Amino acid sequence: GFGGAVFLPYLNAPPPGQPITRRPRLGVSFGGDTRAALLDTGSTSVVVSARLIPNVSALPQLGAGELVYSGSGRIARGTWVMSPVTLSGAGGAKITTRPLPVLAVSDLGCLPKARFCRPRRHPRDVAVIGVGFAREHDHQSFGTPDHNPFLALPGMGDPQRPGAVRRGYVVRREGVLVGLDAANAAGFSFVKLEKDPLYPDWTAVPACISIAGRLPPACGTLLMDTGAGKMYLRLPAAQREGLSAAGKSPVLPAGTSVDVTVSGAPGISYAFNVGAPANPLVPDDAILAGDTANAKPFVNTSFHMLNGFDYLYDADGGFAGFRARQGR
Repeated sequence: GFGGAVFLPYLNAPPPGQPITRRPRLGVSFGGDTRAALLDTGSTSVVVSARLIPNVSALPQLGAGELVYSGSGRIARGTWVMSPVTLSGAGGAKITTRPLPVLAVSDLGCLPKARFCRPRRHPRDVAVIGVGFAREHDHQSFGTPDHNPFLALPGMGDPQRPGAVRRGYVVRREGVLVGLDAANAAGFSFVKLEKDPLYPDWTAVPACISIAGRLPPACGTLLMDTGAGKMYLRLPAAQREGLSAAGKSPVLPAGTSVDVTVSGAPGISYAFNVGAPANPLVPDDAILAGDTANAKPFVNTSFHMLNGFDYLYDADGGFAGFRARQGR
């Protein structure tokens, strides 16, 4: 049986008291060997090389599929299969999901402008555990909650019939807690999420972003993305003008201040200067990615935000939560 919340320490968790400096990994298994996989709050679905799934051709097939990772420009193509997934942390903690759609990847492609991407057939090393929400509008139309392994545990219900275990999770820099209860939601500042008009999901976290102290801030949405080490910013011209280093490069120059505030979650904001060495909230880079002609302002905070805040998602209630870490 499944009694409640389970804590999965990352396989590559930082030592106690140290900041997270690498994208977090958990083990993934389909009854055979366990492989280290990226825990990704920036995508939705378990996506693994077909050759890592034992007897993959014997599993129920749901048709062809592909997933575009907009950050890297990689396109994973393969077949959706139905399978339970076992996810494990350091020290033996593990959970096994109900059967859910898994993308068994047979080849990797690249978006036209993708940096650092090369097409490959039959890759052996694809392993991503996508647990994000509100990702359907970013090349992931199938990325609905029924594809999210953290929402598919025995004991969890569905949106119409809540189960004994509340659907959701808490992402920390040391590990992730799967399943919610009152105790593990204590101390969080919550923002109520809107229902998505198109998909059976909640919309993204509302946030406001200001670069170099420019006012008014640009307000749109935030993605706390464990799959990214770099921050990506989509901002209007007034926030961007004159700031991209050397005219062309979209990387913000060192010393530029960045302010991020979660709208509607009292007291949840942080600021840093690009490149500041002593601040664990500083991303590997801050990249100006596109303008707001056709899209709202957006910030992908990178996993470095976990050095300042624990992050909670409540899929049953439609809340995101942030809790400032002590001593940050």
